[in-house]
Amino acid sequence: MIEILQNNWSNLLSGFGVTVMISIISLCASLVLGTVFAIMEVVPNKTVQIIAHSYIELFRNIPLLVITMIFYLIVPQYLFKISGFTAGCIGLSLYTSAFIAECIRAGINSVGEGQMEGARSNGMTYVQAMRFVILPQAFKVAIPSLGNQFINLIKNSSVLAFVAGFDLMYQGDVIAFSSFQTVNTYLVVGCCYLVLTLPLSYYMRYLEKKIT
Repeated sequence: MIEILQNNWSNLLSGFGVTVMISIISLCASLVLGTVFAIMEVVPNKTVQIIAHSYIELFRNIPLLVITMIFYLIVPQYLFKISGFTAGCIGLSLYTSAFIAECIRAGINSVGEGQMEGARSNGMTYVQAMRFVILPQAFKVAIPSLGNQFINLIKNSSVLAFVAGFDLMYQGDVIAFSSFQTVNTYLVVGCCYLVLTLPLSYYMRYLEKKIT
């Protein structure tokens, strides 16, 4: 393992940076999308609810790799050119947002109906009540499940290896095939993912305890 690190540290560092970048971009995008569709699922409008539910069911039940390949192969062929990194970002964001939406929706449903009624009776609009009263409480409830989704997102970012996204897994594949040290290479790659996911896991637990 030490030899792999010494001989390929620049490639691994480059892949590590790409993985961090796509994780941050996809996390922000999926959190925004997931929140929007979670709200759409609970608004008192049947059409909006159907749109949100259809989106969530669509992307929850299609494998991430298939979604990414659609944007990597089909979209450039018929619509516009995008890089493997962009295709990975879009696929990962859409896929994760569907799960995040369900986490936040569950959090919203856990807030008593009286909270919304009280906010509306004090003159707030539906949007204001959702933003200032319901969502803050919903996110507190959803923190454990959101933490799991964030960690899954980082691990799922390895999908970039299939679309020449130059992430950590892609660099690991290149090193393994060129050095023929498959076991050691993937052990190093696994340790690199642990460096990303373990601090996030501990932070989410700390945040959960602090809020509780």
